[in-house]
Amino acid sequence: MSPSEGKAGAIAVLGGGAWGTALAQAEALAGRDIRFWARDPATVEGINRTRRNPRFLSGIMLDRRIRATGDLADAAAGVACVLLVTPAQTVAAVSRLLASVLAPDIPVVLCAKGIDAVSGTLLSSVTARNLPQNPVAALSGPSFAVDVVAGLPTAVTIAASDAEVAGALSTLLSTPALRCYSSDDLAGVEAGGALKNVMAIAAGAVAGAGLGASAQAATVTRGFVELRRIAGFFGARSETLMGLSGFGDLFLTCGSGKSRNFTYGLALGRGDPLDDLPLAEGVATAAIADRLAREGGIDAPITRNVALLLDRAITVREAMTALLSRPLKSEF
Repeated sequence: MSPSEGKAGAIAVLGGGAWGTALAQAEALAGRDIRFWARDPATVEGINRTRRNPRFLSGIMLDRRIRATGDLADAAAGVACVLLVTPAQTVAAVSRLLASVLAPDIPVVLCAKGIDAVSGTLLSSVTARNLPQNPVAALSGPSFAVDVVAGLPTAVTIAASDAEVAGALSTLLSTPALRCYSSDDLAGVEAGGALKNVMAIAAGAVAGAGLGASAQAATVTRGFVELRRIAGFFGARSETLMGLSGFGDLFLTCGSGKSRNFTYGLALGRGDPLDDLPLAEGVATAAIADRLAREGGIDAPITRNVALLLDRAITVREAMTALLSRPLKSEF
């Protein structure tokens, strides 16, 4: 796929949530026709009738170039690329459905951040198995939906195993406010985006428990060490993890109430009810990352304690005590 070929067709955005809505709006404002697929009939009707998503970012008037549909075949027909923006644990199912309606060679860009719970593999591996004739890429980096939909400056990374595909997609999807860097380290970009969610829950839990800014900074810093270790299991390159999709995303999500994962951790640390909170992808990722770390002999105590916290096996203060009582060693 070349940039010129990509600009000729519409872009399919699959997923009716906040992030899908934000990406659809950003691309539409840049002049691209958008096919917006959502499972919820009320979302489809709301966008087509009122130009608003009734469930997510409802205060934003959406561009007229966004056409919503509940028909996946309709959304995928004649597009230049697909942005797959459904939750991480639904990517396997949606990509299987997409296999019967998407033309070969059309790139699929994964925009969720997670590890597949069933296979324990990155989302690109699952998608590639279901769509073997389509290039698979990932979009990740420090980006909040509310910022992107408002047209605020944002930089992300688009990665594919083929550098030319990554470069073409970054050209296609960049807008005046959304700058897309390219990378051929698909595993690194995916792993960084998935694992930082676990660390954001940890940071939020420390803050929610009132353990102080020093403890929160230590948690994030040591969490980044673990992120790099576990990402290495997937073959990530260390320089990728120092970039937007690793350190950049970690920096954004570990201290902001806009982050669903940090907010989930805050509630966890405070002992607040969790059932009505928005989906936090790090909840599923924590258990998977913990299992992979233990099976691979990777030292990841913060990840382990987040998994135990989410299972209600320990409290935040018990987790911090366990971390502080570990044998002393050199930092590096």
